Amino acid sequence: MATQAKHANLNYECSEEEWKARLDLAACYRIFDHLGWGESIYNHISVAVPGEEGAFLINPFGLLYDEVTASNLVKIDVEGNNIGGSPYMVNKAGFTQHAYFHEKLGKRANAICHVHTTATMAVCSHEGGLLPINFYACNFQNQIGYHDFEGVTVRPEEGERLLQNLGNKRVLMLKNHGPVVMGRSIPEMFVSMWSLQRACEIQVATLSMGNPVSVGDDVVEVHQRDLSVMSSQGGAGVFDFEAWKRKITRIDDSWQN
Repeated sequence: MATQAKHANLNYECSEEEWKARLDLAACYRIFDHLGWGESIYNHISVAVPGEEGAFLINPFGLLYDEVTASNLVKIDVEGNNIGGSPYMVNKAGFTQHAYFHEKLGKRANAICHVHTTATMAVCSHEGGLLPINFYACNFQNQIGYHDFEGVTVRPEEGERLLQNLGNKRVLMLKNHGPVVMGRSIPEMFVSMWSLQRACEIQVATLSMGNPVSVGDDVVEVHQRDLSVMSSQGGAGVFDFEAWKRKITRIDDSWQN
């Protein structure tokens, strides 16, 4: 049975596993903010609460990413209802897509982010999507789903189409909108998001010059095979995430409160 503990600034006792998830998620919000991936008070990063089926942590609606802390994250159920007694509200509309992925995909989607960065939105709005024209883009070939724009994702009935278009992929590019990136853990999701952002930034820069050089499918296959071996040495993003945690802690350690 998980050990329960009362943490400062948290108005209920939570398991040590939940507290660690809170710390990692709060750190992730601060890292996103540091990297310029925030979108005012909008967008989300969410994570499943370990050992509690149907429970998730998400940002309080109305706070900027650099205001998120471990204790002010909101604990919600799959419907977006506050189940942790937080005084903050949640942007339920924005959680609609996350809820379907969390509920239907299980551990494969333990951690999810949705962003509106300029580069990723630009690629989501490009007819060809993410092209195999740079190192990072080759990481994602045949690993991305695409979903046609249907307006703001607030209708539950769109959930089935989101899942269908995602298929067995780890990234869903919402056309004319922005990406949804998921992983089995926050570090795994983070390193995918970081790589996707770099891929999109480089694509935008390359297309501005015209005449990009495409990488062939055979080379992409070898690249992904070798990359999977190298990635396993980093614990699916753990080294990357811990390095960024150290950086944001040096800047401002208030995320740990």
